[in-house]
Amino acid sequence: MDNPPLLLALDQGTSSSRAVLFDAQGQAVASASAPLNIHYPADGWVEQAPMEIWASQRQAMARLEQTISAEQRQAVVACGITNQRETTVLWRRSDGSPCGPALVWQDGRTADVCAAWKKAGMERDWRTRTGLMLDPYFSASKIHWLLQHHDAASSAAAQGDLCFGTVESWLLWHLSGSKSHCSDMSNASRTLLMDLEQRQWVPAFCDHIGLPTSALPDLVPCRGDFGAIASDCPFAGVPICALLGDQQAATLGQLCLEPGEAKCTYGTGAFLVINTGTEIKRSDAGLLSTLGWTDDQGTPTYCLEGSLFNAGTVVQWLRDGLEIISTADEVNRLALSVENAAGVMLVPAFTGWGTPHWDPQARGLLIGLTRDSRRGHIARAALEGIALSVAGLVRLAEDAIGHGLGELAVDGGAAASDPLLQAQADSTGLQVRRPSQLESTARGVALLAGLQCDVVPDLQVLLPQRQQNTQLFMPRLDLDQRQTWLRRWDDAVSRSLHWHE
Repeated sequence: MDNPPLLLALDQGTSSSRAVLFDAQGQAVASASAPLNIHYPADGWVEQAPMEIWASQRQAMARLEQTISAEQRQAVVACGITNQRETTVLWRRSDGSPCGPALVWQDGRTADVCAAWKKAGMERDWRTRTGLMLDPYFSASKIHWLLQHHDAASSAAAQGDLCFGTVESWLLWHLSGSKSHCSDMSNASRTLLMDLEQRQWVPAFCDHIGLPTSALPDLVPCRGDFGAIASDCPFAGVPICALLGDQQAATLGQLCLEPGEAKCTYGTGAFLVINTGTEIKRSDAGLLSTLGWTDDQGTPTYCLEGSLFNAGTVVQWLRDGLEIISTADEVNRLALSVENAAGVMLVPAFTGWGTPHWDPQARGLLIGLTRDSRRGHIARAALEGIALSVAGLVRLAEDAIGHGLGELAVDGGAAASDPLLQAQADSTGLQVRRPSQLESTARGVALLAGLQCDVVPDLQVLLPQRQQNTQLFMPRLDLDQRQTWLRRWDDAVSRSLHWHE
């Protein structure tokens, strides 16, 4: 008897790469992962080695293939790729050799470049066309910096031998045996180089940063025929049918299919994404307009997004920096060892601040300490700092769409923390819904690949799953308590801004 079809999701994240198999209902069947190094050569600089990114993803694939049965391997019918967004890679078309490090989305070295562009009055046009801010977060200034500072990049550009790509493009290049140089519209919408309405590259913006248009990947829908995995790779021959940025994939994986439905992912950073349907919603308060996903014809679903650069990194800092916990899970026990944070607040601006301040010069702040402050108060303040940061995004999003969100779906590694999610409910006044399966990012791109290969007929039939095997966190604070807490938080955040100026 034939095995039911399986869908392979490749989830390339900032700190690890994963390979996950899903069935047609979006239930995880098997998974494997491999770690990925991150390098911090200077304050605000965050790099990875492009070949290590590929090696990590390949290792995760190999580990998964080795753990499944022959029948399961034969049942894999399609592959989808989801990835850390904005991270920028330049390489030679002729031999695939990288032309410098991968500049990670958190990297802030181009703050002065972006400030100069703003001073020259360029932000309004770029923001109108792309839906984004002129900020180091996005790919454009990273490309410019690499071309200015790495001879390998500038010489490849001069010779017409340069390729630019975000991580899904870099992975697809290798998975296809150097045959495919493509970027899907969800990832392209995070580069500052794609017109959000026209869904086309903007040659004038490429000219401004010094990128030859010949180096651009082909712009493709999020679903389609992107070739097959090359014969020398694990899962050789499996068709690649979907490409999707990680936060858009998590939104789809949480089945936020209708306008106004929202999710927050707590990974390395925290990302609030709200489905806005066929309409591009604009925000004057620092939220980003972005492309969520498309069908195979390129018809878009748009989203509104708030982006925070540090969430899971806060717990890592408690473990590796302060060394007050030895494992990430210990933060919950330590936070619950005290009744409350006793006035301590931790502002997690370790690598600058994203929405709404877009301040690469912001830095982390621990405030409210007294002689009575203990490890438990700091741990609780750390989790509450993540939640309060997201609460600020929720307030802006509700203003932008003109109504309350009602419910917030959550996922990502840190969403396993009960005290974090209770703080999230208390700080937003929303019902917070946590699924039993936190693999929403991989699940989203697997479902998109399943739609493309007709294994998944319609995502609507999966909607009853949203109420199954979920845990709800309800607000416990009244309105006055919540507003007092948020005012103190806003005060703390204001003290962390413009630290280097």
